[in-house]
Amino acid sequence: MRRASFTDINCSIAQALELIGEWWTILILRDAFFGVTRFDQFQQRLGIARNVLTDRLNNLVDSGIMERHAYDESRGRTDYRLTKKGRALWPVIVTLRQWGDEWLYEPEDRPLDIVHQTCEAHTGFDLACRSCGDTIYLRDLTVAPGPGARGDELPN
Repeated sequence: MRRASFTDINCSIAQALELIGEWWTILILRDAFFGVTRFDQFQQRLGIARNVLTDRLNNLVDSGIMERHAYDESRGRTDYRLTKKGRALWPVIVTLRQWGDEWLYEPEDRPLDIVHQTCEAHTGFDLACRSCGDTIYLRDLTVAPGPGARGDELPN
């Protein structure tokens, strides 16, 4: 089944989903953050069909989220590595993981922990204001039209 396109929606979330919203893509990104770089590794870990993996990796490369690096030119073998644009998705991936840990697993059943190498604490992430550094809570926020608003972004 073909999914709907969000290309005509003037929304940063919709445009991000256009690039990374397919579930295999998110899992490929997860594995890339875990250090997986080779096609066969992705395929084996995910159990994804080769043609689907090829399509998803091509989309990630075409959108500048990953790039290919040859490691065996004679056999046409490449690694897939996150670009700066791809590495910027780390907060998205880790926040999604945290939500899953909190709402889908009991504490004793959580599959992974994030360990801060500096202090060796098992940790999580909070959103902080770029201006004042305070932790951000939904109750403290409002939304306003941005410079590219067309008028239909906010509900009436």
